[in-house]
Amino acid sequence: GLRFGNPSLTRFICTELTRGYFLEHNEAKYTERREKVYTCMRIPKELEKLMIFGFFLCVDAFLYVFTLLPLRVLLALLRLLTLPCCGFSGSRLLQPAQVCDMLRGLILVLCFSMMHYVDYSMMYHLIRGQSVIKLYIIYNMLEVADRLFSSFGQDILDALYWTATEPKERKRDSIGVIPHFFMAVFYVFLHAILIMVQASTLNVAFNSHNKSLLTIMMSNNFVEIKGSVFKKFEKNNLFQMSNSDIKERFTSYVLLLIVCLRNMEQFSWNPDHLWVLFPDVFMVVTSEVAVDIIKHAFITKFNDITADVYSEYRASLAFDLVSSRQKNACTDYSDSVARRMGFIPLPLAVLLIRVVMSSIKVQGALSYTCVFLFYLGLVTLKVLNSIVLLGKSCVYVKRANMEDKLFEGPSAAPSTAKSPSKADQARYRKPSGKTNTTHHFPVTQAEPPSSLSQEEEEEEEAQGASELKHRTSNKDLLEIDRFTICGNRID
Repeated sequence: GLRFGNPSLTRFICTELTRGYFLEHNEAKYTERREKVYTCMRIPKELEKLMIFGFFLCVDAFLYVFTLLPLRVLLALLRLLTLPCCGFSGSRLLQPAQVCDMLRGLILVLCFSMMHYVDYSMMYHLIRGQSVIKLYIIYNMLEVADRLFSSFGQDILDALYWTATEPKERKRDSIGVIPHFFMAVFYVFLHAILIMVQASTLNVAFNSHNKSLLTIMMSNNFVEIKGSVFKKFEKNNLFQMSNSDIKERFTSYVLLLIVCLRNMEQFSWNPDHLWVLFPDVFMVVTSEVAVDIIKHAFITKFNDITADVYSEYRASLAFDLVSSRQKNACTDYSDSVARRMGFIPLPLAVLLIRVVMSSIKVQGALSYTCVFLFYLGLVTLKVLNSIVLLGKSCVYVKRANMEDKLFEGPSAAPSTAKSPSKADQARYRKPSGKTNTTHHFPVTQAEPPSSLSQEEEEEEEAQGASELKHRTSNKDLLEIDRFTICGNRID
C-alpha cells in the first residue's frame, strides 16, 4: 500500500496541488475519446448531406404527381382511344406502367372530388374550441396514425398495381381489381383527412395568442430524443430511421406551406402578414433540424457507428434512382421512395390541390394563362431537379462501387464478392450470441502466420470483430424497402 511519512494536512494539500500524471500511459483510450468527439462534430454535415439529397428525392416524387402523371394519363387515354383505328396488336391493351398511371390518376380525381365535401373551416373551428392539453394529445395520436397509415398504405397501393397488371395466364388468388381499387381510394381519402387535421392543429397553434400549444408541440420533438438515443441501433435500423426522418421533415414543410396558404387567404394575401408568420415557421424548422442532429449524433456515439455510414445510405438511395431509370426497371421511382421512406405522395397531393383551389380563385382568361404558366414552371422545376438528381446519383453510385449491381438487378449479390472460407467466417463471427444473416464480404486478409503469439492473434480477432460489427454489405441496405412503424426497431 501507499506509505505516508509524517501525515499532515499541509503535506496532503501540497501533494494535491503538485501531483502529476501522464495521459500517454492510457493513449489508446484518450485517442478513442478524441475520435468520438470528431465523429460527433462531423455528424451534422454528413447527416444534412443525406437529408438534403433525400429531401429532393421526395420533391421529385411529389412534383411527379402534379407534372408528369397527368401527361402520362393523357397518353394512356390516347392509346385507348386510338386502338379501334390502329387495330389491336400485341397481348396487352396497355403497358403495366400505363395501367398503374391510369389507376393513380383515377384515385386522385375521385379523392379530390370527395374532399370537396369536407369543410376545412368547420374542422379548424372545431379544433380551436378544444383545450391545449387535449390538442397536444390529438397531435401525438395523429403522428402515430400517420406512420401506421404510411406503413400499410403502400402495401394497399402495391396490391392494387400488381392485381391490375398480373399476367393473365397465372392462376389468380386475388379478390379482384375493383375491390382493391376501392380499398386504395378509401385509404388515400382517409390519409388526406388525417393530414388535414394535422394541418388544422398546426394552424390553431400558429394563431393562438399565447403560443403555448406551439411550444408544447415543439417540445414534443425533444421527447423523441429520449425515446431513441438510449436504445441499441445497428446500421440497418439507423438507415430506416434516417429515411423516416427525411419523410417527416418533408411532410412538415408541406404542412407549413398549407398553414401559410390558409393564413394568407384569411388576411387577403397581405404580404406584411408573412413577416408575422415567419418567426413561428423558423422555430418549427429549426427545432426539427436541431432534434435530428442531436438524435443522430448521440445514436452514432452510443453505438460506435462512424459518420461515413451516411454516405453509404446516400449511395443506397442513389442506387434506387439510377436503377429505376433502367429500361426494364422493377418499379417507378416514386414507388421506391414510398417504400424506403414511407412517403406516399398521393394523400398529400390531394390535400394540397384542395387547399390551393379553395384559397385561390381562378376567374378569367388571364388567370387561366397564369395557371398554365405556373404548370410549365413546375414541369421545368421537375425536369431540372430530376436531371441534377440523376447526375448526383451516378456520382454516388460510382463512388460506392455499386455499378456492377445495376446490371445484375437490385436483389442480386455483388459479383465482386466471394464467399469467405470457414476459417474466415469463424474469425469474423460476432462475439454476441445473436445469429446474423450471412454477409458475403470480400476476403482481403489472409490467415495470420503460425509464428504469431496467441495474444497477438486474439488482439487481431478482436479488431476484426469490432470492424465488422457495424460494417454491413451494401446489399443489406438495398434490401431494406419497408417503412417500419418505429425507425428504432431492433431486428
